[in-house]
Amino acid sequence: MASEQKFVDYVVGQIENAGEIRAKKMFGEYGIYADEKIFGLICDNKLFIKPTNAGREFIGEVTEAPPYPGAKPSFLIEDKIEDSKWLSELVRISVNELPMPKPKKKKK
Repeated sequence: MASEQKFVDYVVGQIENAGEIRAKKMFGEYGIYADEKIFGLICDNKLFIKPTNAGREFIGEVTEAPPYPGAKPSFLIEDKIEDSKWLSELVRISVNELPMPKPKKKKK
């Protein structure tokens, strides 16, 4: 089941002061970026954040699940999506711990 654009727009709108937040359609679902770092996925109208030590410490009692079959588990964010301050802080601290994306190879 593909995610609804309305849900994607809502999640992106909830995140503030964590860089330029955007969603990119990928394989029928969405990757969520802060500036150029991918920090999460929206799959089946659920928000998944890449796991980091700082994110785990911030959340406390973490619920982890794979965003799609065969994927590594990510933090599943359900109840706190409506708390913009909390969600924004989670994204900020998670993005700070994630590595910069590798430069793309130039086509010859």
